Amino acid sequence: MGEAIGAMLTSAVGIAISPLPLIAVILMLATPKGRANGIAFTVGWVAGLAAVVAVVVAAGSGLQTEGEKPSWAYWLKLALGALFVLMAWKQWRGRPREGHESAAPKWMRALDRFTAVKAAGLAVALVAANPKNLVLAVGGAVSIATASASGPGKTVAAVLMVLIGSLCTLLPLGVYLLGGSRSARVLGEWKEWMSAHNAAIMTTVLVVLGVKYIGDALAGLS
Repeated sequence: MGEAIGAMLTSAVGIAISPLPLIAVILMLATPKGRANGIAFTVGWVAGLAAVVAVVVAAGSGLQTEGEKPSWAYWLKLALGALFVLMAWKQWRGRPREGHESAAPKWMRALDRFTAVKAAGLAVALVAANPKNLVLAVGGAVSIATASASGPGKTVAAVLMVLIGSLCTLLPLGVYLLGGSRSARVLGEWKEWMSAHNAAIMTTVLVVLGVKYIGDALAGLS
């Protein structure tokens, strides 16, 4: 079980510090229906991430054979590592230049008109349709699936991955529900910091993951 947890940890942390869902839930909490929509968004995120991780772990474990880790796992890690590096390069190239701000997506400008169902659907889309989050989730789940852990051990690792990867929504919601009058200021500061450092955060995470996956794959294939 320890191997499975250690293998997915980097990917789970990468999802947890993804700026987009954190900014989305903070903006949603500031709308007139903030409490209901914030809870719905968080539930949708957890459910969406859990579904992706569960499907990949189940499929990967079904292809797992006794003994050494299968070669397809290393080739997949190599491909994911190269994809991480490519996404890091694209993220850095597309960063706003100094003195400029990137335009907010249309859905972000319409959050005050969202229902709880739309909020949950948006969260699922940010897991399954956002390339960075989806690749991070798949990469971590593959690491769990190909680890030499028992079925229950992989289940525990998968649950932990979902919980860690959901901190980007669980923490803001917790601050909103428990923080009282200070919550608006705290969440506002989080949003501003994450918005300002979005490109640097994701570029760093993707480069680290890319190098790690490529290194692991080359070591296994050799």
